Amino acid sequence: MFCKRNHLALVIGVLLSAGIATPASAQSADAAEKSVAATLDSVTVTGSNIKGAAISGVGPVSIIDAEAIERSGAISVETLLQRIPASAGSAGSQTSAYWTGDGWGTAQVNLRGLGASRTLVLINGRRMVNGGTGANSAVDLNTIPLSMIERIEVLKDGASAIYGADAVAGVVNIITKRKFDGAKLAVMYGQTAQGDGEETSADLTFGTNGERGSILLGVTYNESKAVPMASRAPCNLAERGGELVCVGSSATTGGRAVLADGTMVNFNQTPGGNGDAYERYDGSKHNVNNNGYLNAVNPVKRYGVTALGEYDLTEDTRLYGEFLYTNRSSHQSTAPGTVGTFRTIRIGANHPTNPTGQDLTLIRRNLKEAGPRIAFQDVDTFRGVLGLEGAFGETWSWDASMNYGRNTAEDGFTNVVNLDRFDATLDRSRCSTTPGAAIPCADYLGYGDLTQEAIDYITYKSINNGGNSMMAFQGKVSGQLFELPAGTVGMAAGVEVRTERGWRNPDILTQQGIANTNRADIIAGEYKAKEAFVEWLVPLLADMPLVQRLDLSAAVRYSDYELFGDDTNYKLGLDWQMTDSFKIRGTTSTAFRVPSIPQLFGGVTTGNLTTTDPCSGWSSMPSSSVVAQNCKADGVPPGYTQLGNMVLTYGGGNIDLKPEDAKTLTVGMAWTPTFTDGLTLTLDYYKIDISNAVASVAGSTKLAICYNTPGMAHPFCSDSNFTRNPVTGEIDYLSSRPVNAADETASGVDLGLVWQFPIGGLQALVDLDMSYLKEYSVRPYANANLIEYAGKITGGRGSYAHWRGLGTFGLTGDRWSGNYTVQFIGKAEDINASKGDIGASVGNIFYHNLQADYSLTKAIKVSAGIDNLFDKSAPFIQSYTDANTDTMTYDLLGRRWNLRFSYSW
Repeated sequence: MFCKRNHLALVIGVLLSAGIATPASAQSADAAEKSVAATLDSVTVTGSNIKGAAISGVGPVSIIDAEAIERSGAISVETLLQRIPASAGSAGSQTSAYWTGDGWGTAQVNLRGLGASRTLVLINGRRMVNGGTGANSAVDLNTIPLSMIERIEVLKDGASAIYGADAVAGVVNIITKRKFDGAKLAVMYGQTAQGDGEETSADLTFGTNGERGSILLGVTYNESKAVPMASRAPCNLAERGGELVCVGSSATTGGRAVLADGTMVNFNQTPGGNGDAYERYDGSKHNVNNNGYLNAVNPVKRYGVTALGEYDLTEDTRLYGEFLYTNRSSHQSTAPGTVGTFRTIRIGANHPTNPTGQDLTLIRRNLKEAGPRIAFQDVDTFRGVLGLEGAFGETWSWDASMNYGRNTAEDGFTNVVNLDRFDATLDRSRCSTTPGAAIPCADYLGYGDLTQEAIDYITYKSINNGGNSMMAFQGKVSGQLFELPAGTVGMAAGVEVRTERGWRNPDILTQQGIANTNRADIIAGEYKAKEAFVEWLVPLLADMPLVQRLDLSAAVRYSDYELFGDDTNYKLGLDWQMTDSFKIRGTTSTAFRVPSIPQLFGGVTTGNLTTTDPCSGWSSMPSSSVVAQNCKADGVPPGYTQLGNMVLTYGGGNIDLKPEDAKTLTVGMAWTPTFTDGLTLTLDYYKIDISNAVASVAGSTKLAICYNTPGMAHPFCSDSNFTRNPVTGEIDYLSSRPVNAADETASGVDLGLVWQFPIGGLQALVDLDMSYLKEYSVRPYANANLIEYAGKITGGRGSYAHWRGLGTFGLTGDRWSGNYTVQFIGKAEDINASKGDIGASVGNIFYHNLQADYSLTKAIKVSAGIDNLFDKSAPFIQSYTDANTDTMTYDLLGRRWNLRFSYSW
């Protein structure tokens, strides 16, 4: 647990003392020079700060190298990472019709399905600034150019002791190219089999190497165009009488209203029809289909510049730098705005636009006359790293760097309704029917009666702005301490000081609650962290029966956060090489995640949410009812009945949040059988337990639990959760702000097979990666029933199929290579559907991809690929309304092809 103490200076001193208190030894000048060079150029692998550590000993790590990236045919990091079996649940992508949390247009990776903010993303072992349109909680993968990546290392294990906060589910470390001599131009074009969704990319890479340094420059551009939703899902589907039928939105074009006598009616929505006509509302007749306004894939355009360089200042000191800039522009088409959601609209019987002769309440009215709303984003992301690395002694190296990242964005919506102006157009004492009037009167009852003049008066373009920044200093040393009978003890130690900021300034009318959307406050906040770590690699045994090597790895990290106090996390691991061909490995660790800037500083947002008040009609309940007793004791008047089903609910941030805590365990084996060459098999079990997880509990849930608890003794009954009007009994304050209320557990097994072998003069590769999710359970608050997600498709978290897999078969010759990939998503059940319903379950899904390339000359290469070779359609899932499927899991586009050309000189 975090507690406030100022012990950081002492810890840093101890760690650094341990790092430099090594025995001196004499060496020749030649030997020293060779040792220094080897130390500088040795590799640091993901999961350890000790240079030269074996990657197989730090935990389950998957590596996607440059060749695999090129064979995949992908044009974004998003595509690569969201295909791996360890990814699950929801993460933003182009095929998500909507992506909330001020992150529209972003793409993340979600290891183990535990949430994108619980996967730490690094570039060359250092943190990347969060991305989005302001105050975000995860890295936007779209900011990282694929052409500059040497490999991607995915550590599927908790690593807070190594890297600090957020490495709960694992770490994605993107390693960029370092040295490149020459130039390369690569272009790609692709589209779907239906002739839409065009993808274009162009990358120019230039590098030069000298005796003392190198520089690498890259310019990249890629664009993905829209795919209309209606081309893949003509309408929203629902089961009616055992069949799937089209259903629409009840926010109708003519306007749905309730008359004073309780009758629900709908006004004319026939183009050119009688605007004053109305009839009893019938959803099957009046509901509207909005899929024609939406995209199955939202358009994104990105361009960027990357520069990487290093220079040897002396024989044992090197200067290095990294620069990255990316601009992303994206937009999403959404349905026309709907009035009646955020403000009650009452129109009297004597109002000139009301033909019913009764007072009425306009429930929902779709402003089709204004056209679709377009959400847009323009995001600039910058990252710069400047550092020094060097060597001393025979085996020691050091590294010190400054890392600064910042992204800024402007985003908004077109055709947003100003509710005050909307009210003014109904107030006949203020508006006028005279052409050119300052405030035109409007008729919202019936399609076709709303004038363009009125539309122009009530709608506007909202513009928000925001961003994220991160400044970090990191210093560390790594080397060998002393010899033991089984080998040399390795060690690394270091410090990190980091400040992260996030801000978001909503449109002024949104802040004031005047815009026809959820009210939102300004978000602005930062937190500072000071950390120190030490890590050891200790050889325990060697050259014994059944023990070729037995190594112990250990790490401890002390973190001091300005907002939360201090915390210490550890990691212990054993790497047991039993024979040449068989190894057992295991790690246990603690991890933590710091609440994000919006979770902490999100201010207050408000919205009318569907909520059930358990005290409605309490006086007619049996006197023995716990609910009736509590409602009476709480002062709710007898005869109280909830008015409507909506309650103004307060969300946003909570400055009192504490970090989440986690415990992780992984145990696995690696086997390289002697009966064949080039074959490696791996098996790893993992379990992750998260406590104090940040969660938002729905208002209906809080109220139900409170009033069903004898004596209202539950914490949800406090005034911080809800209050009532002392006269009417109505709820006048209800909070769904996030709290540290949940516990989560995930466990499963990862299996891997890699086999390289010659066949017919070619080199063959078989690569199979499988993941089995045994358990993912969530207890949303204390004493609540567990919610089991494993094997389920959820309504908002995405899919948690038990099995996922990715298999590749490749052949490589002198001038050509081919790659056949199969992605597998196992069967799952819709958590919200009843057994036997259409869309209640999904069978096993296989996606087949084919990629081939041919080298015309040493300088010229052409490639061609087909994704979703057999044009597998996305399954119907009852819980999802966007395209009738889980767009975060299943392929909505169908078959698509791409062609590539590259020229090197």
